[in-house]
Amino acid sequence: MSRTHSSALAVVLWLFAGAASATDVTVVGFFGSKALVSINGGQPRTMSIGQRTPEGVTLVAVEGDTATLEVDGKQRTMKMGQLYATTSRSGNASVTLRADDRGHFVTNGQVNGGAVRFLVDTGATLVSLPAADARRLGINYRNGPSGYINTANGAAPAWKVTLDTVRIGDMTINNVDAVVIENGLPYALLGMTFLNRTEMKRDGETMVLTKRF
Repeated sequence: MSRTHSSALAVVLWLFAGAASATDVTVVGFFGSKALVSINGGQPRTMSIGQRTPEGVTLVAVEGDTATLEVDGKQRTMKMGQLYATTSRSGNASVTLRADDRGHFVTNGQVNGGAVRFLVDTGATLVSLPAADARRLGINYRNGPSGYINTANGAAPAWKVTLDTVRIGDMTINNVDAVVIENGLPYALLGMTFLNRTEMKRDGETMVLTKRF
């Protein structure tokens, strides 16, 4: 996934608010000695070393592509896209993905029961659909709130939608906030409004997503 698309999709934060609540922490990205962190499934926020959030999460250190966070008095070193769950969840649906030859995780899924091919992108704030896919799936996206975002091909109209279901393997997530982009997006992105509701574990070329709620 190009950084252009990931950066552009972060701009839609001004359009869309909120994500589902949990008691978990995900490292979304890095900016020098700062880390971009999603707490309790909320919007990503930039943290400086030593900063403590109202939820009690402290950024202890940033070294290369890892961040050390203190959560509930325990320190955890995490890479981008890794989730630290403070509560244990077992018996939930999960799916195992394998990286392609470029290191990307691409998978077939469904949106509202229709087939979609997704690229897993922890840099995308929301699940993101090209307008062509949305039209094929019968999503009336133009009825939703609209705005513009920047893509590799320039500014493109974008609309907020709520997807009834997003399904990957045996795992289905209901009521997923998403954005439909008119042009400049060559494929659907499995963004953080889906991923925040899973526990992500990556081991080399394998990623396991386990449904949390």
